[in-house]
Amino acid sequence: MLLNLEKGPYRSPEKKVNFLLKAFPSFFFYNQLISIVFRGSLKAKKGLYPDEEWAKSSFEILKALESVGVMISIYGFKHVLSVQGPCIFVGNHMSTLETFLLPNILVPFKRHTFVIKKSLVNYPVFKHVMISRNPICVGRTNPREDLKTTLLEGQQNLDNGISVVIFPQTTRITVFDPDQFNSIGVKLAKKSGYPVVPIAIKSDAWGNGSGHFKEFGKIDPGKRVFFEFGEPLVIKGNGQEEHGQIVSFITRRLELWRETEGKDCTD
Repeated sequence: MLLNLEKGPYRSPEKKVNFLLKAFPSFFFYNQLISIVFRGSLKAKKGLYPDEEWAKSSFEILKALESVGVMISIYGFKHVLSVQGPCIFVGNHMSTLETFLLPNILVPFKRHTFVIKKSLVNYPVFKHVMISRNPICVGRTNPREDLKTTLLEGQQNLDNGISVVIFPQTTRITVFDPDQFNSIGVKLAKKSGYPVVPIAIKSDAWGNGSGHFKEFGKIDPGKRVFFEFGEPLVIKGNGQEEHGQIVSFITRRLELWRETEGKDCTD
């Protein structure tokens, strides 16, 4: 099953969560997640993990989050539908959640891949899923080399009809810092001629862990999850204006959502 975003915003249905799920959301969610990832990995390892299966796994993860009380809202998808052909999605990176949920949101409408750190294709089990997506891998230690790789492989993907998802921050962080949000996505858009679609993301319901388990932090159903897609931007000139618009869009949305924590709203 997939979300039907053509009809408008998505909002998690209100439902009661039993005592055990409410008391131990992380335990019950990660038990479901491990099962979903293992099944997907086995299929990917055998070459049986096309986009449709990727989206199905993503949908199962969304439902697993909702089963422990996490509420999810998705706005602005009309802007994605307005783009003919591939594009560059540029968003803030708050937690692991967005990388797991975006496939279900985007796959029915946009074939896509991610720009990821190289270490993700070496993770036990999960690496098979990532490798099957033909991601653009960067080291995150040499910005010049990362830019070169992203521009080259990003152009190739876009010309082949595959959109590119970029999180310009060097790491996941719950507080958005514009100074840490580089313009690599805008540079790819300028070079390639394809539009940019901004994504504002509030996903701190899935906390960041530490050490070797940074992807597996605490699940907090008290924090609502938001995705919002902004208007497509075609880069003109050096791209500074468009980069500023993306930063402003993300900043405004995060401020609004934090002011109304626990409530489903957009302006």
